[in-house]
Amino acid sequence: MHAVVGNCHIELAEGDVTKQSVDAIVNAANARLAGGGGVDGAIHRAGGPSLMQETREKFPDGCSTGSAVPTSAGDLPARFVFHAVGPVWRGGRTDEPAKLASAHTRCLELAVEHDCDSIAFPALSTGAYGYPLDQAAEVALTTVRDFLAEHDRPSLVRFVLFDAGSYGAFARVLEEMST
Repeated sequence: MHAVVGNCHIELAEGDVTKQSVDAIVNAANARLAGGGGVDGAIHRAGGPSLMQETREKFPDGCSTGSAVPTSAGDLPARFVFHAVGPVWRGGRTDEPAKLASAHTRCLELAVEHDCDSIAFPALSTGAYGYPLDQAAEVALTTVRDFLAEHDRPSLVRFVLFDAGSYGAFARVLEEMST
């Protein structure tokens, strides 16, 4: 499933974000950039030890929630990894939507700054951080659509969803946006 925004495309795919041949892959990182489980663990395993080494050297203080930092991609089929820190879901009481939107926006800004034509996002904050899928999809897709409408870059934004449930949540939101 996909949508067009100006000269740009938003695409949905079910699969493994570590296997995406794009300019930048987004990692669902923790604030310490210390590696972890889920998407973060998969990206570090697939990218190799150079990812952890580079984050430790360049960002010893980690990364704040709602932001992202760039590294090279190690052994991944991309040029960069953007380590994005989404919010932990606390019922919406601690400005989670704004923080989730900010993490997506910062990744898109990094894509423009690093001349990336394509970027692949996982469903940030929806795993261990507990963000409800439907709400996360609404924030993520609206943020990306608005950024693309304003900046007309990057030309491809792909959301790579781990399972059918995640894909379905994002597909429903994207379909509503396209009508």
